[in-house]
Amino acid sequence: MTWEITWHPKAAKYVEILPPDLSARVLNKIDEVAENPFHYLEHFEGGGYKLRIGDYRAIVDVDFQQKILKIRIFDKRGRVYK
Repeated sequence: MTWEITWHPKAAKYVEILPPDLSARVLNKIDEVAENPFHYLEHFEGGGYKLRIGDYRAIVDVDFQQKILKIRIFDKRGRVYK
């Protein structure tokens, strides 16, 4: 069963401004994650889970009861953890 994906507005806006080939790669990876999230997600000490997509990272909150993945932050690897 696939999980529902929701985006924080700032994270969605960041993906929209990426070059088209890179944003397509990100969205394809997110679709894969929706099929089997815990194959890709790693526990994040700051709370939630992290997803690696090349040089970019997403911080994801997981709602286990409703099967929703909430992408809270999406940015370059160096900036996402600050």
